[in-house]
Amino acid sequence: MNEEKKRAVVLLSGGMDSCVCAALAVRDYHAAALHISYGQRTEAREFQSFLAICHRLNIPDKLVVCNEVLRAIGGSALTDENIAVPTSATPGHTMGHDIPVTYVPFRNAHFLAAAVSWAEVLGAEKIFIGAVEQDSSGYPDCRPAYYEAFNRVIQAGTKDGTIEIVTPLIQMRKAEIVRLGLELDAPFHLTWSCYREQEQACGVCDSCVLRLRAFAAASARDPIPYAEKEIVEL
Repeated sequence: MNEEKKRAVVLLSGGMDSCVCAALAVRDYHAAALHISYGQRTEAREFQSFLAICHRLNIPDKLVVCNEVLRAIGGSALTDENIAVPTSATPGHTMGHDIPVTYVPFRNAHFLAAAVSWAEVLGAEKIFIGAVEQDSSGYPDCRPAYYEAFNRVIQAGTKDGTIEIVTPLIQMRKAEIVRLGLELDAPFHLTWSCYREQEQACGVCDSCVLRLRAFAAASARDPIPYAEKEIVEL
């Protein structure tokens, strides 16, 4: 008889990277999925993807948390309607050169804090998060040093100090993540990455552009529809 899988919590936004992370977690652990709504523009659409991915990956243990702090603080194009989401056509906008206005200040710390608390209650030993440093928009809370520091906080500030954040995608290129997801049969068709729209992905925000480039580099077809595309479709 196989030993029962140990528990893990996976932060699942509903995007491409978190979906692949969830597929990894399900493969190796008895996974529980945590989704945090924080007043982002595409909140409803991301929640829809979260539920669909959980159903497809057979994750029965789900927790949905509403964090009102990040929207109240603002300072990001994702949470403040007065700040426009830049696109590939925005004058002077170049991906990766500066921290973009879509950065939500210290967002992942809020997400991880909730995940650690739930992991303590569940007796989970790992927390999966789909942070990516390579081919990213330059967010400071997607750097390996950030998660190394957070793991030290967990060791110092939890009951047993044994919970660990794991970032299996952090050093991967986006195209590598696509290939891994295809190997794992991750349901990319259920995911949502767009920063701007909730009906049909815009195709021109940073998140859409990175995603489209990744599928093209992986010689694969992105299964979701787009209003526009900045690259030639395969």
